[in-house]
Amino acid sequence: MFKRPINISIMHSLSITYTVLIVILAYLAGSIPFGLILARRFASVDILSSGSGNIGATNVRRVAGTGLGVLTLLLDGLKGALPVYAADMASATTDWNDLAVIAAALAAFGGHLYPVYMKCRNGGKGVATAFGCLLVISVKAAGVCMLIYLAGILLFKRSSAASLLSTGFLPAIIWLFRPSAVVILGGILITVMVFIRHQDNIRRLIHGTEPPAW
Repeated sequence: MFKRPINISIMHSLSITYTVLIVILAYLAGSIPFGLILARRFASVDILSSGSGNIGATNVRRVAGTGLGVLTLLLDGLKGALPVYAADMASATTDWNDLAVIAAALAAFGGHLYPVYMKCRNGGKGVATAFGCLLVISVKAAGVCMLIYLAGILLFKRSSAASLLSTGFLPAIIWLFRPSAVVILGGILITVMVFIRHQDNIRRLIHGTEPPAW
């Protein structure tokens, strides 16, 4: 008669172990500087000393071409989406699913900002990786953020302004589609970090010196 509780306990222990491993792997995956690798490998460009010096898709597109920029965008998004999906699956039957999901999201996002392979320096701004995480957390929320981003591009003609506009609404959008306190708190943290990483862009936007998106 003790078999069922013991099995449940073992399953929960395994879920915790798998989730912890996934969070660690999420940070390592998030740390992969795809923009740096692709620009060096296929365009012989050191992205760190070209354009804005950022490893994100926007700078890759400007200095290494649209194709590599789009590929960087996709890969940066995937390194957020895949770990969050894995964490979601590993904890799907538990009562701490939201915590597991947001922990993986913050780990992948943090890896992009502070990549271990680059001694936690010269990381990106995290927008694409955060969007990849959001796709798994809530497809509807991701869709709304994308619409706001596109509206920002049409309105401001600046990728940074559109990113800030979309990210600024992130906590409220999460509240609408996945009203979990821990997930909303994670969204607030991501929003704050995105704005901090865009400090230079914000200054250029204020002074009218921010380059156009295209």
